[in-house]
Amino acid sequence: MLLAQVYTSQKQFDKATQVYTSLIKEVPDSDYYLFNLADLYMAQGKLNEALATFEQAEKKFGPLDEVSFKKQQIYLKQNNLEKALQEGEALIKANPEEVRYVLAQAEMYASNNRMPDAIRLSEQALRQDPDNPQARMILADIYRIQGNAVESAKQIKLAFASPALDIDDKVRILVDYIKQLPNPAIEQTALDLAVITTKVHPKEAKAFSVAGDLQTITGHKAAGREAYLQAIQLDDSKFLLWQQVVLIDAELNQTDSLLRHTERALELFPNQAAMWFYNGVAHILDKKPVKGVKSLEYGRKLATDNPELLSQFDTQLGDAYHELKEYAKSDAAYEAALSFDANNAQALNNYSYYLSLRGEKLDKAKEMSGKLVKQFPDNDTYLDTYAWVLYKLKDYQGAKQALEKALKSTTDATVIEHYGDVLFQLGEKDKAVTQWQRAQKAGGASAFIVRKIKDQKLYE
Repeated sequence: MLLAQVYTSQKQFDKATQVYTSLIKEVPDSDYYLFNLADLYMAQGKLNEALATFEQAEKKFGPLDEVSFKKQQIYLKQNNLEKALQEGEALIKANPEEVRYVLAQAEMYASNNRMPDAIRLSEQALRQDPDNPQARMILADIYRIQGNAVESAKQIKLAFASPALDIDDKVRILVDYIKQLPNPAIEQTALDLAVITTKVHPKEAKAFSVAGDLQTITGHKAAGREAYLQAIQLDDSKFLLWQQVVLIDAELNQTDSLLRHTERALELFPNQAAMWFYNGVAHILDKKPVKGVKSLEYGRKLATDNPELLSQFDTQLGDAYHELKEYAKSDAAYEAALSFDANNAQALNNYSYYLSLRGEKLDKAKEMSGKLVKQFPDNDTYLDTYAWVLYKLKDYQGAKQALEKALKSTTDATVIEHYGDVLFQLGEKDKAVTQWQRAQKAGGASAFIVRKIKDQKLYE
């Protein structure tokens, strides 16, 4: 026996086989080593010898479940489906109360396109165990293959409603759905399954996490954020969940939520540069640029190994420093951002616009804004910036053309007011006043708009 074990451990299967054969033949009452011998034959791919040995063991010890399963494996490797199915039917007959054998046989039928038999056995399993989720999953897969989407969805929902279907299995299935999105044919079923999962497993953070992923991917941002927050309540140690929440806050332009969630996240993850970035943005949007700059400057120190994130910090700092009238710092921050990405749209636009407001480096501002308009010829924001740079350069005709193009796609008060200013400079005072009145009505024009209209004069 020891010698056989040594040969087996060294993968000298032929010698181990010879030893077991001698042992069984020469030592009385050693027939139980037939199982070891059969396994050795399987390891060597000697399937016929393995079958013969298993059958010899069955003659000695009677039918055994483990042996039947192994014989099934051998028959399947030999592409002998009928023999494999016969073994399965024998198992069911010998163990009529064992639902797992019924389900194993149903899966074998299904995987070999014997759908009526697979359905028959799955329904048999459900008669024995009405809440069995595996049977429901088999039926769901069969109906999906047959093109019966309604019945397939019904069966998989019933399976998900069972606590017996493990949460990890449910998450794995939901992740498979996510990989198939966007797909209108499965979107609602996926969302329904996510809701069922959270109801059946209300204490599992992973249930709410994957539900959040599904809601977010399908465009239900607010619902996705709520699911992520539920997951965080159960387990706040996953930074990615916090990141998803904050990204949605930013996408929804909800400053209060962005500020609140970044503050909470930074208590747990003070070394995450990205969280400092969004915290800084939140403070700036909340009209607190000093606090915003403080967060951005601190976060930037943590992002030294991430050039792309550094560029985002620099771009945002450029905006913040301008707000604080620290123009030299603002210009330096924009220059740093553009040194990493010369096509950084936010930096190009804001840098050139702020230069035009200050009346400084106007040729540079024209070059940057012109580059942006060339890349995005129909963007009204970029056209307005370019027009205002031209305006400051006293190229009123060029500014007029750019603004007229911008006004084809926007009713923004600032753009309309700028158009009025240009018209005034071109001597079209009545038309200018009309545009100023339009800007005032749109809301959001400059503080000079009332005086401009009243006095019919240009104030800057």
